[in-house]
Amino acid sequence: MTNRTITRAQLSEAVYQEVGLSRNESADLLETVLSMMSDALSSDETVKISSFGSFSVRQKGQRIGRNPKTGEEVPILPRKVLVFRPSQVMKARINAKRVP
Repeated sequence: MTNRTITRAQLSEAVYQEVGLSRNESADLLETVLSMMSDALSSDETVKISSFGSFSVRQKGQRIGRNPKTGEEVPILPRKVLVFRPSQVMKARINAKRVP
């Protein structure tokens, strides 16, 4: 399995090639979409992209953790975490690519 990462530049280039906007317009469009998603998630809203999945923010409570090196118990403070739930379409697409 390859650990390939898709960058903003690659996404922008894909928009440029598929939609036909200029490279600058494609980059601006991508930045606008990502900014809108970030703003919505910062406001605890859910971002749902049809046939892809949903991004949401979940509140995690305080709990006791353990330092694996020393065994010392350490409190883990409450925090918010970003959660991604893939759509059924995305799950089917991923599982269709599996090599037994």
